[in-house]
Amino acid sequence: MVKKTIEINPVSRLEGEAKISIFLDDKGNAEDAYFQVTEYRGFEKFCIGRAAEEMPRIVSRICGVCPWPHHIASAKALDKAFHVEPPKTGEDLRKLACVAHIWYSHSAHFFALAGPDFVLGPDAHPAERNLLGILHADKDFTVKALEGRNHSYVIQQILGGRSTHPVTAIPGGMSFKLAEEKRKEILERSEALVKFSQLVLDWFDTILANKQILDLVVGKIYKNAYNYMGTVNDKGHIDYYEGEQVIVNPDGEEIVRFSSDKYYEHISEHCEPWCTSKQTFVRKIGWKGFESGADSGVYSVGPLARFNVGEYSTPLAQKAKKKIVDTVGKPCHLQLVSNWVRLVEMLNAAEIMVEIAKKPYITNNEYRVIPEGPIGGRGIGIVEAPRGTLIHDYTVDENAMMTKVNLIVATTHNIAPINISVREVAKQVIKNGNYENEVILNMVEMAFRSYDPCLACSTHTPHGSLPLEVKIFDKERKLKDVVRRQ
Repeated sequence: MVKKTIEINPVSRLEGEAKISIFLDDKGNAEDAYFQVTEYRGFEKFCIGRAAEEMPRIVSRICGVCPWPHHIASAKALDKAFHVEPPKTGEDLRKLACVAHIWYSHSAHFFALAGPDFVLGPDAHPAERNLLGILHADKDFTVKALEGRNHSYVIQQILGGRSTHPVTAIPGGMSFKLAEEKRKEILERSEALVKFSQLVLDWFDTILANKQILDLVVGKIYKNAYNYMGTVNDKGHIDYYEGEQVIVNPDGEEIVRFSSDKYYEHISEHCEPWCTSKQTFVRKIGWKGFESGADSGVYSVGPLARFNVGEYSTPLAQKAKKKIVDTVGKPCHLQLVSNWVRLVEMLNAAEIMVEIAKKPYITNNEYRVIPEGPIGGRGIGIVEAPRGTLIHDYTVDENAMMTKVNLIVATTHNIAPINISVREVAKQVIKNGNYENEVILNMVEMAFRSYDPCLACSTHTPHGSLPLEVKIFDKERKLKDVVRRQ
């Protein structure tokens, strides 16, 4: 058999555009694979020259899937550039929005993107392996899931002026006072989300009772040991809004801990010519290619990384985490477990929403401090987005105009782990030319899908120019030359 390359193009059930290229040996076995991001956005470039105060509104439109983390990280970066510290009310309103979006985004990923593989099985027909398939499988539960989605949607709408592209986070805090009746509404909806999140975890237990699914989740096919990064507070609790970034090795031992304004001393970015998204690595270890393990500089972020780095601050979520630890251990390197962890994070987020919504001071008038001093300098804002650690790094001049922007989003951190996961799964499941089996290819896709990649905000080119490939054919349609701009 002649060596062959197969493509899954486009890949399905993710935000953005990508393809998977799988290279076979002469026996039809997968010997290598790449997850290639193919789209280009360029937000870092066209934000230069903009008025700094516009940034939270601009970056919220990078993606309709994850607008809130960009919105909040941007406002936090501008707090530093405008040399202002938000009051506690303003910060708690931001925190409330962050966790409301954690719930909203995780529910979208699980029920629409990852869940069908669990509920219906990876071998279900593609036309049925989707949200409508879950609806047909369990109508009552699907209706409750949609009700939960509506609760989190409305909470985001209250806090953001609009749900999908919020406008309320500004330098120094928030732009509005929360009315008491809205605080009560948020509390009521948050309490409903706590109850539903518990129901979801009970429901997932019934899914794992299926031995085929359990074996898929805890088996070795999706197992890769990475370094992991997440944000924790001074109590070691996972904090989606503020804290220190911690990187641990595959054994759970701390490699480095740093404050947000020093991130660039500890992590760095690497470019591959075939991918419009960069790859990050631990600076003290260095870039050693797409390899897992403690000796590699590659690290992962997101729910599973946070699970390995810290603990939850709320009792119900911590109890639910213990159940996972008792099942698979900690640190956990089973990538499909990240979908289980997302459900625990939904419970954690709902509990935090209740905690904040109960605070009477979040309706007071001290929701913003107006910047009064000199403007300009470097501002760095970091939050934990649903998909992992999100970094906004701005340089602002004395006229409050943007002169430099660097965005390192969760999927950028995860591009190298995604490539490793896709490659290792492909090598295990593609044997003797069986790649025409749709189930086999879906199992390869499940490797990247478990990271919930959001490619729109991760894509740019190393030098800010769009790669171009021109193929020149003669009149007989034979390839004569290829001209590339890298």
